[in-house]
Amino acid sequence: MNEPRSNTFFRFEWKALAVATALFLVEVLIATKGRNLGWVRGFLGDVLAVIFVYCVFRAFLRVRDWKLALAAFGVGCVIEFGQYVAKTSGWVIPNPVLRIVFGSVPDWFDVLAYGIGAAIALLADRIARPGSSRMP
Repeated sequence: MNEPRSNTFFRFEWKALAVATALFLVEVLIATKGRNLGWVRGFLGDVLAVIFVYCVFRAFLRVRDWKLALAAFGVGCVIEFGQYVAKTSGWVIPNPVLRIVFGSVPDWFDVLAYGIGAAIALLADRIARPGSSRMP
């Protein structure tokens, strides 16, 4: 039976939150144990970070999937822009945990990773939720 369509902007979807939680744990593992894993920490971590943001948005917002993907990509780009501004201005984040979370070296490959992450999140969501994924 079809659920009545709601006009509310907020909602709660526990499956998306569960995926976000699992991704968060993987990200923590990569950040703490992945120092010597090169591309896993530097590139795959950024791909997973955007998928994580997408899942958090999906868990709480009733928005079309492509808008969620675009917003998640935008979050990554804003962080990357912040890294660029910090680097060119000579700012340093003194907290080592925040330095790991937000990064400190701007790189165009990070933006590529964000785009790949957004595309994977969108595609995975559409596969997992056929027919309903394009609608909030």
